[in-house]
Amino acid sequence: MAWFMLLLALLGTPASSDPLAEAQERFRALTSYRVTVRLSAEGSEQHVLRYFYRKPGWIRIEFIRPHPGLVLIYNPDTRRVRVWPFGLNHLPRLNLAPDNPLVRGPHGIRVDQSDVGVLLESLRERQARGSLASLGRGEVAARPVAGFEIRDGTGGNPSSTHYYRVWLAQDSRFPLRVERFGTGGRLLESIDMADVEIDTPFPERFFTP
Repeated sequence: MAWFMLLLALLGTPASSDPLAEAQERFRALTSYRVTVRLSAEGSEQHVLRYFYRKPGWIRIEFIRPHPGLVLIYNPDTRRVRVWPFGLNHLPRLNLAPDNPLVRGPHGIRVDQSDVGVLLESLRERQARGSLASLGRGEVAARPVAGFEIRDGTGGNPSSTHYYRVWLAQDSRFPLRVERFGTGGRLLESIDMADVEIDTPFPERFFTP
């Protein structure tokens, strides 16, 4: 009987052995989320913003820093980004393509490719080419997390390898911190997410003001 219970335990743990796969499954199951994002990239001013997402791809970004008051809304139906540089109730209002340099973030991040689903997909692609190692447990934004390091499998000098560290909430597997490192372990970019709310309802015209 002991061997049978062990077999059941092994069969019951495939998702926990691949935390990024589980995080993707959790993302596919949600309908919306909201979060406060702090993005720090080497050579760029820190960005602090409120980020709102609703499937099938509606995105609203309210800037706190820099450019306080700036609002961007991406419409997945028209594939356009509406921009209010001085707030929703103020002119001018712009209508731009998502690849327009005016609405691209640090290192060229596009508004329509900025959600957690895209982030997890990118991390899993890197995992498929390399390796995933546990960093243990910790705390981010006052929430228990499990950390993982993702390294490319390209070989060469380990000290020059670009790698990522991701910290997933233990309860929801939502990424709360992602760090990108470069040559010699230099931190190139970090994304911190706080005040996460999943499946939050939004007002009727929140994405179409």
